[in-house]
Amino acid sequence: MHRVGDEKREMSPDFLARLFQQRRQARIIRFDEQPVPNAVLGDLNEALWLRFATQRTRDSRDGLLRKLGMANLNEEVLRPSVAGVLLASDDPRQWLPNAFIQAVAYRGTDIRPAGEQAYQLDAADITGPLDQQVLYACHFVSKNMRVAASKKMGREDTLQFDMTAVFEAIVNAVAHRDYAMQDAKIRLRIFADRLELYSPGAIPNTMTVDSLPYRQAARNEAITSLLAKCRVPDTEGLGVGRSTMMDKRGEGVSIILHNSEQLSGRAPEYSLVDGSELRLVIYAPDGN
Repeated sequence: MHRVGDEKREMSPDFLARLFQQRRQARIIRFDEQPVPNAVLGDLNEALWLRFATQRTRDSRDGLLRKLGMANLNEEVLRPSVAGVLLASDDPRQWLPNAFIQAVAYRGTDIRPAGEQAYQLDAADITGPLDQQVLYACHFVSKNMRVAASKKMGREDTLQFDMTAVFEAIVNAVAHRDYAMQDAKIRLRIFADRLELYSPGAIPNTMTVDSLPYRQAARNEAITSLLAKCRVPDTEGLGVGRSTMMDKRGEGVSIILHNSEQLSGRAPEYSLVDGSELRLVIYAPDGN
């Protein structure tokens, strides 16, 4: 038996197989540090991995990539790791087909046609290195969210969602999703009254939905370390209040909850779908 929320469920063969796999990996090597068998170091974009070098770096290319967790040995051949292709290749889908964000903006509050108008306002498959995916996904939200105007005390525009909260949510999704689930992708959905974000994978370790604001655990240690080194360009104009993608202090969920509730008056909701996908709903203010 295993616990999913408040329920206990029988362990399916697939669940047991994944559990044993995770335990083996925990003793040997994390999944994001595992070498990708059909990738070679030349598949990595030099400009993308060199950005993680510092002025004090004296390592060779191979030494630096291994130190960063971006390469590892596969049968005595040094190959890019999962983290390496996710942060330093132009399109990780060549090796991890579902390592992208599927984004859709809907006209109404449901995923279905209503009348003769198109029920989808915009859609995009957001690809590239993970930090680029975060920025493009934030721009997708910024472009498609509604703005309400109030004239009670002069004109005052109210955004549908707090962009700092959206940024933190998307960063958490790409940093902590289970990349071993190669048949699942991150899904971003914008509705007239809410934003939904689905991230593949159960919550790591013994954490629960209720403990997310208070505890910290990283499924992908190499990925989170690399994202903490990725700068948020000043030119992006997102106003997310952060200079790097992550700070590894575990403050993201608290920021998501606080900022979103301050804007809409309603707390966001986390839930587990079938024990294998984390769903976040951020509500828009009434009248947006």
